[in-house]
Amino acid sequence: MKIQKTDDQWRDLLQAKHAEPVAFEVTRKAATERPFTGKYEDHWAPGSYHCICCEAKLFDASTKFDAGCGWPSFHTAADASAIQENRDTSHGMVRVETVCAQCGAHLGHVFPDGPAPTGLRYCMNSASLDFVPNDAGNT
Repeated sequence: MKIQKTDDQWRDLLQAKHAEPVAFEVTRKAATERPFTGKYEDHWAPGSYHCICCEAKLFDASTKFDAGCGWPSFHTAADASAIQENRDTSHGMVRVETVCAQCGAHLGHVFPDGPAPTGLRYCMNSASLDFVPNDAGNT
């Protein structure tokens, strides 16, 4: 069962984590941060990326690549069950939305134009992510 909270509870949680100002709108209302503005777009340290809302591990930094699109991009999820995919027909197009399987936070979209080994590009909002460096006990 997914973690469920009210909007006020999510706002309070994100504020307590010092999340980016757009984090609530991105994670809970499926907004998108402007390209090239997120703190993880040009971030290349070893570690892992977790859901800002529930701390579920989503991606290993080793799967991050520079897609040139303005958002952090990954070719492989940390675990096949970490991310849920939903059909998104907003904005007059068909895309595949990605959400955290544990709490339902909007993460971004996945596209079939990524590198090997998967051919996927998980195009994520930095505001949906929290980074845990390898030296923090993460492997």
